[in-house]
Order: sequence, then C-alpha cells, then structure tokens
Amino acid sequence: MRALRNIVVIDEEKCNGCGLCVPDCREGAIQIVEGKARLVKEQYCDGLGACLGSCPQDAISIEQREAEEFDSEEVARHLGKLAGAGRAKSADQPAEPETLPCGCPGAASRTLHPTGQAECAEAETTPSHLSNWPVQLSLVPPQAPYLQDAKLLISADCVPFAVGDFHRRFLGGRTLLVGCPKLDDADFYRRKLAEIFRQNELRTVEVLHMEVPCCSGLVRLVEAALAEAGKAVAVTATKIGVNGEVLETRRLDAEEMQKSAEVSGA
Repeated sequence: MRALRNIVVIDEEKCNGCGLCVPDCREGAIQIVEGKARLVKEQYCDGLGACLGSCPQDAISIEQREAEEFDSEEVARHLGKLAGAGRAKSADQPAEPETLPCGCPGAASRTLHPTGQAECAEAETTPSHLSNWPVQLSLVPPQAPYLQDAKLLISADCVPFAVGDFHRRFLGGRTLLVGCPKLDDADFYRRKLAEIFRQNELRTVEVLHMEVPCCSGLVRLVEAALAEAGKAVAVTATKIGVNGEVLETRRLDAEEMQKSAEVSGA
C-alpha cells in the first residue's frame, strides 16, 4: 500500500560512495550498490532521518511523496538476511581493521566535554557548556548515546541569539536539540521527537521558545510526540522575550500528559 509520507532521497551526483550512512540506517534501507548509496526498498525507510547527519557530501535529504508504507516486519526479515550475509562473510575472510574511508567530523554524533566547569585561560573567553553534537533536531539520530538518561533541552532556533548568556543560564549539564517549529517540517519533528522519547529514558525535558505565537508550536510538538511515544516525562516550558528575558516558566501537567499517552497507546 502506498501513502503520502516522508522518505529518504539520495542525490547520486553528490554521493561518493563512502558508506558512512549505511550503519546509521538501523533498518538497513540504505546500501552501497555499484559504488553509490541507494535506498534499496521504500518499505525499509521510516523517514525519521537518522542517516542525515552522517553524509559528508550532503547527498541525503528527506522529501514528502507517495511511497510504500513503512513495514517493520519486512525490516526485521531484511535485517536478518543482512546479518546472515555478514556472518558468512566473516567466516570466509579474516577480520579487517575498522576504518572510515572519509567523512566530515562535524557531522558525526559525539559526546563533547564542555569547558564551562573549568576556569578560562583568558578572562574575555566565554566557556562552552555544549555537551553533544550534532544539535539540529533533523540531524540527531534517535539512538545517539548522549540522549539516554539525559536532561533534554529542546530550544527554538532563535533563543540562543536572544539570550546573551544562553550557555551559562540554560545549557550546563543538558543535552541540546534545536529546531524551528514555523520554518521546518513540524510533522517530521513530531515523529523524530516521538522516536527519541520512545528509545530513550529521559530525566527531564525543558522547551525554550520565543514569545512570538508561532514559536509556542514547539511546546505542542513535544506534547504530541510524548503522547505518540506513550511516555510521561517531566516537561518545563520557558518563554523567552525578544530582549532575552524570561517571560514565563511553567510546568506542563504530567497527569494530563500521561492520559494523552495512554489514549495514544490504546
């Protein structure tokens, strides 16, 4: 059955066949075929974009079009075949050292070691509290290790520009995700967040949004994603003024969110 949904598209002219996207696709939807990364079957692609941040050539994107519906049972069978082929190859060939043929270090998921806890060598240098990379919601894989047991900070794109001391006030000890609920694909964000909530146990979630009405959509996306994932997490929503001041901080009703989660999971 075909449906209108988000799905991966690969620009073969940009692709250099490095293969960095293959391990980041947990469903095995992307394979190297004749020297190029290809979507081997639409049913294997969940459209969440875990592979986006791994391509150094920027050859992978998400588009919305009519495609075969995602089929988790087909994915399981496909992964079983890939695992069997891998074991057969390992039995026939000696192990080779793991190497990366190429890649952009800035695109790979990693845990950082923020300098904010240490004194700066120069007084005019502002320390960074950033503890993860990437931070853009479209690029963050749901299974990134820094998401597990995290204090998650979900910020609208404009907030760090409005708040002069954003790192000191909000970022210390937290995992950061950023996005724009107005200009970006809100439905994609909702499904990506739902997958993050589904795969990880989070300690807290804080949403930072600007005072403009459209920006509060980020809070609604988080609520909808939690309900879709069937999770109830302590969530705080903080509204920021255009001059960088905190206008409002409120705790979302955990009981109501739990009810929404139960209804969604029913």
